[in-house]
Amino acid sequence: MIKFDKDRVILAVAAPLLAIVAALIVTSLVIVAAGDDPFNAFRIMLDYGSKSDSQVWIINKAVPYYLSALAVAIGFRMNLFNIGVDGQYRIAAFFAAVVGGALTLPGFLQIPLIIIVAMLVGAVWAGIAGVLKTTRGVSEVISTIMLNAIAASVIGYFLAEGRLAEKEGNIIHTPFIPESSHFFTFPTTPKPVEGFIVVAALAGALYWFLLSRTRFGFDLRTVGQSESAAEASGVSVKRMVVVSMLLSGAAAGLVGMPTLLGVSYNYGTDFPAGIGFTGIAIALLGRNHPIGMALGALLWGFLERTGSQLEFEGYAQEIVGVVQGVIVLCVVIAYELVRRYGLKSQQRKVGAELAAQARKTDEAEVSA
Repeated sequence: MIKFDKDRVILAVAAPLLAIVAALIVTSLVIVAAGDDPFNAFRIMLDYGSKSDSQVWIINKAVPYYLSALAVAIGFRMNLFNIGVDGQYRIAAFFAAVVGGALTLPGFLQIPLIIIVAMLVGAVWAGIAGVLKTTRGVSEVISTIMLNAIAASVIGYFLAEGRLAEKEGNIIHTPFIPESSHFFTFPTTPKPVEGFIVVAALAGALYWFLLSRTRFGFDLRTVGQSESAAEASGVSVKRMVVVSMLLSGAAAGLVGMPTLLGVSYNYGTDFPAGIGFTGIAIALLGRNHPIGMALGALLWGFLERTGSQLEFEGYAQEIVGVVQGVIVLCVVIAYELVRRYGLKSQQRKVGAELAAQARKTDEAEVSA
């Protein structure tokens, strides 16, 4: 029989509620300081965000955000800061687009091939940082940031007319992948929901299972909590670092696939950038939990969608960026405050139990 822990449930609910209330208060103060009405701003956002076309847009936008957060979270779970997800998914999408545009296989073969190529390229690119950390002691923060710049340079070199790309108007892009390799969609109105949401859901389920129900996940979390304890228990920290970076890079390789297989069908100079850095914020927002990150990705999409309407209504265009930053800060601070309160509460409870046992022992000795 599962024991119901009331205190743990209260703390779990208190953290997000505190974060939401604090974010609303701080955001309202920021909007008031800008000379605008916060209640009207919230009403506009809710009205516009609840429209059917906005809902489809938010869901489609949230899919790559969620995949990016998963890639970041794999590293976070063992105290690795993979800041290079942006470069990893872009170079992965580029070479996957090159392969996809050069082949004309049946869709049921070519789509998995394109995805596998993207995951392999992303894993290799992230693995470089893992090898540098374990062999030369190079911080993964520094190496992944530098690899972002190198990835952009590599793409810029090959994404040139006459090399691996072609020019169409002002846009230079790789050859289009054949129509048979376009990913499926769900027929919703007014626009379809991209079918890659299924892959994102499967990736989230695999992430949860791998980290919560396998020996590898236990070892990964152990290394994140204490490298010395992990070494003492027989876990190879260096191997875990490299494997974690490879997995993080493989997940990063999926980030560009919804756009490549469902929207652009090529990699061009207009391919979306910056999703990797958004994933860092969403991973923090969702506390590295698959469901929490899914909600965070949807919230991020909601803010971006409704932010354009706020600007149309006369609000400052920077207000959405301020709101996003405030939400992330409030979530991080709220969870830390609740964590500390819960730790002190447990310490007081343990202290009280030890004191009670000591009194009983003293009473037994006196009576004896």
